[in-house]
Amino acid sequence: MHKRALIILLALPLLFQACSKKIVPLATQDISKALAIQEIDFEYFHGKARLNFNDGKKEREVKANIRVRKDSVIWMTFSVIGVQGGKALINHDSITIVSTVDKEYFVFDYAELSKRFNFKIDYHVIQSAFLGNLILPRSQDDKVERLPTYDLLTQQKGSVLIKNYINASLSKIEKVELTEVDSKNAITLNYTNFQAVENKIFPYNGVISLVYKTPAGVLNNVITFEYNKAEVGDRELRFPFNIPRKYDRR
Repeated sequence: MHKRALIILLALPLLFQACSKKIVPLATQDISKALAIQEIDFEYFHGKARLNFNDGKKEREVKANIRVRKDSVIWMTFSVIGVQGGKALINHDSITIVSTVDKEYFVFDYAELSKRFNFKIDYHVIQSAFLGNLILPRSQDDKVERLPTYDLLTQQKGSVLIKNYINASLSKIEKVELTEVDSKNAITLNYTNFQAVENKIFPYNGVISLVYKTPAGVLNNVITFEYNKAEVGDRELRFPFNIPRKYDRR
């Protein structure tokens, strides 16, 4: 699999019409009353999805088995044509990615990623991006704009501007735009094909687009995901994860 695209996916979130429209800042209490956003809640999540990575030069597709224990751990395995090619474990301390094909692994801590993207990245940010929930908690500094077919919630964290586009009829986030003001690095998340999972609505399809400047030039990566299974519940799941001693750390 394309390691750079996989790293971007996991650190993602690591990263980091009418006339006379007005953006109206509201107090926290008023925001809660005026803008409803349905976020999926659970104890355990299990999903299976097809992931496609495209960096403009190469395109790779893998199948992913995903398990999440809320606010604790995200566990994934990746396979190509039925053969396991890698796995990942994300917890509150770090992100570990293992390539069983290349017999190597990567470990990232959140401080390193936050510095790289100039945005505070933690477990909550990554979990929210995976599930289509708000990247940042709502606050009294948020701004709300009412539009005919959607609501726009604008937030700012340091130099990162976040725009959340909420489907007015579903009360679900359809698009998130994150822009680092100084560097103009940007991530766009699009969520579609909303289906019922238990008593909540979950996006079965999504596209993650990243434009990111590096010393070697500008990266333009697109990651597409399509779930064919998504379940939530309180049945305990297992998260087996080990790294063979002979694997090299990169």
